[in-house]
Parts: sequence; structure tokens; C-alpha cells
Amino acid sequence: MDWGMKNRLSRIIRPETGKTVMLAVDHGYFLGPTTGLEEPEKTISPLLPYADTLMLTRGVLRSCVDPGTNVPIVLRVSGGTSILGNLADEGTTVSMKDAVRLNTAGVALSIFVGSELERKTLLALADLINEGTEVGMPVLAVTAVGKDMVRDARYLGLACRIAAELGAHIVKTYYCEGFESVVRGCPVPVVIAGGKKIPERDALELSYNAITRGAAGVDMGRNIFQSDNPVAMIQAVREVVHNNMKPDKAFDLYKTLSSSSEIKGRRAAKAGK
Repeated sequence: MDWGMKNRLSRIIRPETGKTVMLAVDHGYFLGPTTGLEEPEKTISPLLPYADTLMLTRGVLRSCVDPGTNVPIVLRVSGGTSILGNLADEGTTVSMKDAVRLNTAGVALSIFVGSELERKTLLALADLINEGTEVGMPVLAVTAVGKDMVRDARYLGLACRIAAELGAHIVKTYYCEGFESVVRGCPVPVVIAGGKKIPERDALELSYNAITRGAAGVDMGRNIFQSDNPVAMIQAVREVVHNNMKPDKAFDLYKTLSSSSEIKGRRAAKAGK
């Protein structure tokens, strides 16, 4: 692995802890204006100081993120389908040349193991890895799960291992019972997806369980930006990921930070009158 590749990977996963808090805001590429991401710039800006990595699309990066930011970018480069069609029928939408031009730390593509388009998505991943190798660009494989797939350790372990065997540098998957076996069978770092919005306490417990069972971090979106207080939530998640803070204590931190921000907000509003 060359210096450029190692350098980019060290920007995605913090060397001090071996962990990462990735903020996923790429949902619009297939969901449209997702709740909480109707105006991406307003959502992203206050969360940037607390994200180790930002995962998003080329369009949102160009139009909604300050070019002066130092937060590493993992660029979503697969797409071409929506929730109205067959999500597994994605293609590569961004060239490696453009990913380099945008100064990204890594690129991300979904695979659909077990779907009728399995071969297409796996070969697309292999092609992306080949292109990335030429320029020192890490590839994150997202183990997307179709409606007919069970999110259990056997299936997710299969999908993660295949992605790693093809050369993916990081794999994003779901947390499940027996998650330790998924991590043990995958020779590259595994980060978990936050999935659909759940109560804050549950999302913190999900993060804690994943980290203590071997995950290299979280790639969380809706459970942060759809939270009642996204800035407080991402800070609580950081404490879980980087400092192994237990869920109850992290939830107390979330509530304290939320209360503090609400007080500041009321004071600011009062001062403005």
C-alpha cells in the first residue's frame, strides 16, 4: 500500500483511537429531500466540527460544504436509481479523476449480495478498487440489503468478506446479533450504518454495542441529523466511539448538551428582541 493510500485511510479512521465517526448525509441520491436534509448546508454546517469524516455526494459537496473545511470526505460514487425503481441496479456516477479533483479521502459504492444484480454490483466494486489503486484512493464498500435479505451475521458476514476479498479498504454494514463473527471474518475495518431513526438512547446503545464488539466506528446519518438536537447527539456518539462511554452516561451527556443549547438559544432569541 503506497503512502497516498495510507495517508487517506489515516484521515478516515483516526490513528489515535483506530476509530471514526462518519457523518452520512448521502441519502438524497436515492431518497430525495430526506427529512432533516431538505437544506443540506444548514444541516451539515453545525455538525462538521464533530465529524471525523463526511460521507456525501458530489453535488452536495460542491454546493453545500465550505471548501475551507478540513473534514475528510468520503464520496458516494454509486447511484442512478431511486426508491421508485430497483436500488440494486446502480451504476458508477463519478469518475475517479473527479474524486481526486475534489480532494476526497475515499470513495463509496454499494453492493447488493444475493440480489439478481449481485454480479453487476460486485464487478463495479472491483473496477472501482482497480481505479482507486492507480491513484491511491481507498474504497468503502457499503453492504446494501434488499427487501428479501435477512440482516443476520451469516448474510452480513458473507457480504463483508466478499467486499474485503475484492479489495475494499473499509466495509460499511449493519449491526446484528453475533456481530463479533462478522468483524472476525472481515480482514478490513468494519463501520456500522445507523439505519432508520430510532430513539437517541437506543442509537447510543447501538453504537456502544458495535464498538465493543469490534467495529472501527459508525457511519451514522438519520440518527444524528433527525435527532431533536443533532449537535448534542453527534457529540454523544463521539464519546461512545472514541472513549467507550457507556450508553447511559452518553445519553445523560446528550440531555445535558441539549439543555445547554436550548438555554443558549432562548438567550440569543431574547437578546435579539
